Amino acid sequence: MRRAEVRDRLRELIDARAPGDPMPSERSLCESLGVSRPTVRAAIDDLARNGLLVRQHGRGTFTSPYKISQEIPAASGQPVPPAEGDWISEVLEFRTESAGARLGRRLQVSPGDDLLYVMRRRIVDGEPMALEAIRLLAAPVRGISAEDFVSGSLYRLLRERYGLDASDAVQTIEPTVTDASEARLLGVPPYSPALLFERTTRDGGGRVMEFTRSIYRGDRYRITSHLKLGPNSG
Repeated sequence: MRRAEVRDRLRELIDARAPGDPMPSERSLCESLGVSRPTVRAAIDDLARNGLLVRQHGRGTFTSPYKISQEIPAASGQPVPPAEGDWISEVLEFRTESAGARLGRRLQVSPGDDLLYVMRRRIVDGEPMALEAIRLLAAPVRGISAEDFVSGSLYRLLRERYGLDASDAVQTIEPTVTDASEARLLGVPPYSPALLFERTTRDGGGRVMEFTRSIYRGDRYRITSHLKLGPNSG
């Protein structure tokens, strides 16, 4: 049996299990599939790289855990619902800094203007899920504290306390991998699959009020988009 065939058989075993369930041992798989351990190990490595399996040192191999889903509605202007799970945050950095040329262009302010920089680790159901680097114009949010970024809706806080009403945002999503620091903070191996989000948010007057760059675990987070298809859809 070739390596590709072993992968297919392992996929069948994965499909028959729940997220986070243990897989048979390598020795058991060798006996049941009639192949060598290097072949089984190589097939498991392939599936682990694709996010279908997770190796845990000293414990064995498991199917990937349940993924937290973020629903993106199809209708333009419809509010984006919160992602699944119980979310809290741990603030890792909280400071004021000058915008500089690059971020000044991004937020449409002078390079010398002050920005509030907040780095926080998002935790869902007790497990690290993402790292968020948030930048806000400092002047409109004077008095805001690190504790304000621990729980609750940031946009609700900005609206109710500071009169900053987020109206629309442009967000890009692309695949990436974690570097050593990100991996340590998220509790995953270095170079693990991840999703990179960049979001620029504007208020009702069209002014940029926030720029956020986030790294989400690729093994635990997914985006579900609802699409409206018409006669001219490709």
